[in-house]
Amino acid sequence: MKNKVYTQLLGFAIFTGGTFNASKYAVQYFEAIHIAAWRFGIAAFVMLCLLKIRKDFDLEVWMQNRTYYLLLGIVGVFGFNFFFFLGMKYTEAVNGALIMATNPLVTTLLASVILREKIVKRQAIGMLLALIGVVFVLTQGSFTILQHLSFSKGDFYILLGNICWALYGVLGRRFIKTGNPIQTTTYTMTIGALTFIIISSTQKSIVPVLEIPWLAWGAILFMAIGMSVLGYLWWNNGIAQIGAARTSLFFNLVPVVTILISFIEGVNITSAQSVGMILVITGILYSSGFIQRKSKESVNI
Repeated sequence: MKNKVYTQLLGFAIFTGGTFNASKYAVQYFEAIHIAAWRFGIAAFVMLCLLKIRKDFDLEVWMQNRTYYLLLGIVGVFGFNFFFFLGMKYTEAVNGALIMATNPLVTTLLASVILREKIVKRQAIGMLLALIGVVFVLTQGSFTILQHLSFSKGDFYILLGNICWALYGVLGRRFIKTGNPIQTTTYTMTIGALTFIIISSTQKSIVPVLEIPWLAWGAILFMAIGMSVLGYLWWNNGIAQIGAARTSLFFNLVPVVTILISFIEGVNITSAQSVGMILVITGILYSSGFIQRKSKESVNI
């Protein structure tokens, strides 16, 4: 079961990493708020259809958790994405990525306070390795970049988004006791989508809808189905199965995936970035206990 969860979380990282590349193209034709509205609107529709097909709608579950679903939809879907994209308007990409790289740390700390989850030595070491790896990936081994970082209101917005994403996982595990991951994803996604749609209706479009190329719509569809439907669903399942702290560590794979996709597109990867990717993967494997399990299996053989 856990191997399936880890595979799904790897899929989450792949789709999320691909979302950064897809959004680079989409922002040429859409305002960020419109990207979010279309993306989560489509995702919510798909999730509602899935819920209907599976006959998974349970009125009792909805009534028991409606306040928590509303909270998670506002915080984890709307709050995270709103503050992240708002922050990226006012800060550098490196700043934003480095702040988001602390998400496993923020999630682990919140989980220890709210959920009373113990921070074991293996988790701490794995988290540190992964964080160092992310720094290598983002700075390309040139740590002088860190010395020249300046912090702005954009960084504060990114930090708020980071906290929102951490709270989405921690509060979901704390309060949602009777719903399954599909129900949680559907209801929170729908609430977040409605919030984005209402706000986006007051904003003007960059390009008239009929003049937007099909490739841009394809990017929106990829983000909706890949990151928003499968990504959120797998993330919520991970939280339910292995806990918020362990699940959050897979967020550090996102910049690794983004770099690999960029490499496929023709961008060179430096040796420092390669070292960073190895550190990230090692940190995640060690924190999850995968490396220790494999070593024990080898001894038994």
